[in-house]
Amino acid sequence: MMLRQVNGHSSGSDAQGRASLKGDLQEFLGGEAPLHQLDDLTKVNPVTLETVLRCLQARYTEDIFYTNAGCTLVALNPFKPIPELYAPELMLEYHAASQPQKLKPHIFTVGEQTYRNVKSLIEPINQSIVVSGESGAGKTWTSRCLMKFYAVVAASPTSCENHKIAERIEQRILNSNPVMEAFGNACTLRNHNSSRFGKFIQLQLNRAQQMTGAAVQTYLLEKTRVACQASSERNFHIFYQICKGATQDERLQWYLPEGAAFSWLPNPENSLEEDCFELTREAMLHLGIDTPTQNNIFKVLAGLLHLGNVHFADSDDEAQPCQLMDGSQASARTSASLLQLSENMLLETVQIRTIKAGKQQQVFRKPCSRAECDTRRDCLAKLIYARLFDWLVSVINSSICADSNSWTAFIGLLDVYGFESFPDNSLEQLCINYANEKLQQHFVAHYLKAQQEEYALEGLEWSFVNYQDNQTCLDLLEGSPISICSLINEECRLNRPSSAAQLQTRIESALAGKPCLGPNKLSREPSFVVVHFAGPVRYHTEGLVEKNKDPVPPELTGLLQQSQDPLLMMLFPTNPEEKTQEELSGQSRAPALTVVSKFKASLEQLLQVLHSTTPHYIRCIKPNSQSQPQTFLQEEVLSQLEACGLVETIHISAAGFPIRVSHQNFVERYKLLRRLRLRTSSGLWGLCSAKGPSEQPLCAKEATLQPLLQDILHALPALIQTATPPSDPAETTQVPLYCGRTKIFMTDSMLELLECGRAQMLEQCARCIQCGWRRHRLQKQEKQRRAAVLIQAAIRSWLTRKHIRRLHSAATVIKRAWRKWRIRMAYLASKELDGMEDKPMPQAPSSLSSSLSPAHTKLLEAIIHLWPMGLVLANSAVGVRGFQRKLVAHACLRLPTGNPSNNIQTPQQDQAGITSIRALPQGSIKFHCRKSPLQYADICPEPPASSVTGFNQILLERHRPVQV
Repeated sequence: MMLRQVNGHSSGSDAQGRASLKGDLQEFLGGEAPLHQLDDLTKVNPVTLETVLRCLQARYTEDIFYTNAGCTLVALNPFKPIPELYAPELMLEYHAASQPQKLKPHIFTVGEQTYRNVKSLIEPINQSIVVSGESGAGKTWTSRCLMKFYAVVAASPTSCENHKIAERIEQRILNSNPVMEAFGNACTLRNHNSSRFGKFIQLQLNRAQQMTGAAVQTYLLEKTRVACQASSERNFHIFYQICKGATQDERLQWYLPEGAAFSWLPNPENSLEEDCFELTREAMLHLGIDTPTQNNIFKVLAGLLHLGNVHFADSDDEAQPCQLMDGSQASARTSASLLQLSENMLLETVQIRTIKAGKQQQVFRKPCSRAECDTRRDCLAKLIYARLFDWLVSVINSSICADSNSWTAFIGLLDVYGFESFPDNSLEQLCINYANEKLQQHFVAHYLKAQQEEYALEGLEWSFVNYQDNQTCLDLLEGSPISICSLINEECRLNRPSSAAQLQTRIESALAGKPCLGPNKLSREPSFVVVHFAGPVRYHTEGLVEKNKDPVPPELTGLLQQSQDPLLMMLFPTNPEEKTQEELSGQSRAPALTVVSKFKASLEQLLQVLHSTTPHYIRCIKPNSQSQPQTFLQEEVLSQLEACGLVETIHISAAGFPIRVSHQNFVERYKLLRRLRLRTSSGLWGLCSAKGPSEQPLCAKEATLQPLLQDILHALPALIQTATPPSDPAETTQVPLYCGRTKIFMTDSMLELLECGRAQMLEQCARCIQCGWRRHRLQKQEKQRRAAVLIQAAIRSWLTRKHIRRLHSAATVIKRAWRKWRIRMAYLASKELDGMEDKPMPQAPSSLSSSLSPAHTKLLEAIIHLWPMGLVLANSAVGVRGFQRKLVAHACLRLPTGNPSNNIQTPQQDQAGITSIRALPQGSIKFHCRKSPLQYADICPEPPASSVTGFNQILLERHRPVQV
């Protein structure tokens, strides 16, 4: 009975849940309000299945679907679309967060942690995410969202060209999902989009942590689903897509009329979200598969659908082949036309078997029974579809895979089929559950078992936790010398008919006493029971050996090699050197490769890749088997929690040290923390494991540690003291870190503290570098400024000197010209005064004064009176000042002289005026009284009583020349 939860309360489920709890937990679990706030199941106390179940139920009721469980992320399938939970903005928020682990638990937290681990020094660099869970738990959706997350955060090129290349790679990687889901997923009883194959997607990153490509590796496609589907299940999605999404022209070309019924297409009336034909075609186009090739692919698939409608009737004569049933002839003709095969050859190959016997390899033709005809028809369809699927995977890899030199690390996403248990389980379910057992052992070996053994090896005092180990089940399935797989392979090698009852008897007798081989007393059909880690599963032995052989008759391969279809010619090339598996096994007598053998080899190769990486785990939980939202069935969830060993994981995560780093890597990453070392010598004895399983000193062998490691460990108390509030002084004396013999063990909180301290030291170093650079830049600028000032001063000085020299040259030229002019004037004056002979001056005519007007007469008298003064002053020496000039001025202006003792000598003075004036110079002088050479100098027409009739040039003789 399904119990629906409304706001976390229901009369049936709540009563059953509370009745199963112990009395001492009632008070703790009485209210559900605080439980949904616990982001990590390690915080639940005590850690039991009941408390973990209650916490998950409370969070699921509040639409919180992700919860941490130590190193594992628990993901509950909401069974409803929640677009805001996977929006690109939320992806960028987790990517940009400095500490994404402090955000709410999400698959983006795991994705960001793996992406950052690639950039860190913690080895190994390659990362892997194992997404596990039952069928329908949400593994495919989780892998799809992780690929979108990496496509968003791992592609940030700088140039435009690189950005376009990155976008093309992202689009191709994302488009590989719809194509592979269309050809490899189907609707089952437990899941509408169940992966019927396993895939390991390798996202390739370069040195700049940018996504450059990807590679896809597939495992064990359930090709039997093409020809055989269980009740209430469907074929692969692609068959329904072409029947519902084809156009009218395509329906005519592929012979798919509306409402046509096909035997291999059950439940066509159910419409699913995955039946989107246009999305598949568009994705194939982005992957490089052009439209003609797509049409060719869909035409071949349509031919397989018509091949499934070919049915045979029993023949009355064993020597005659089986005849077709009514209505099958048209289907055979249509199928042969679509596959471009001869109809007669197609029917003949299916109805008649060719046998080669003897040393001469004689060929015998034997008609097949009705069951054999159906088997050969199904084998033909499975062969075509398997080759087509492998070809699509190769096309996808050639489109998205990068060159091996262009990437340095990868992040792997493992999405495999979940644990399956159906009413009718065969070889496919056996291989699927075998793979889940191997992955569970990988988880147990990597985290639970290896962690405890590593603690003991490193010297940590550890109280071991009892966990569920599935090694006994793996011994039953693959152990040596006898196991279920080895017995099935042996039946295939024996050239004898094998019955289902005989195989059951042999398995029960050979493996009697094995703890994981369950009792099988109530089954009416031949079968055996295996107790897996997730529960017991009953496997029917009918047809198990034939499926393991997976025989492909050589005549079927030869038939397909004769096809004229371009796609089939490429899938089945005609190569005479290539031999079939039966031919090789018949010639070499070597055991043929069976389905179990090939699957086991590929699984071992996958586990080797996982062991070489740092794994991360996401456990997908299915809240109910009906895929109903807001429905949490405690019984179903409880069985899944017990199966995956989640409680043991929580126990070890809560008590242990999930972070382990080698001494060398620890020193290389955190050697900057040596600067935080306290001045007080506290010693290593104060560094103990805080709240951990060991109370002994942090490092008992101090002398064997490297000096750098010792300095770092000495600095840890200072780091914790700076990060611990003053109200908790007791916590500053202990460090949640343990130093083993070869590794450093720490908790997540200690790693976060170390990263914060490292970031602070890097910031301080960056500041020091910035300060030094700024100081250097300022000093350089100051030197440049000083140099510029000196250069400017020199230039200005040079320009000034140049200007002064030009002025000096100009002054020199002017002075020289002035001197020349003065000398010439002096020479002319001297020549005029002293070089002329003394001649009588003619008298001016009397008519001159009478002819002038009175005004002109006065002007002429002023000129006559004042011109000697200008002549004297212009030609006198510079040193003549004061009294000498006054004498000249008085004489020229005929001013009265009041002082009779003036040193003015007048050798000849009469009424005609002064004939010679000489100033008294400082040096010795001589008077030269000569008659003026000027005409009419001594003649006046009407000489007044006080008029001047003449003026002599004053000549000064000194001992040195006069300086001007």
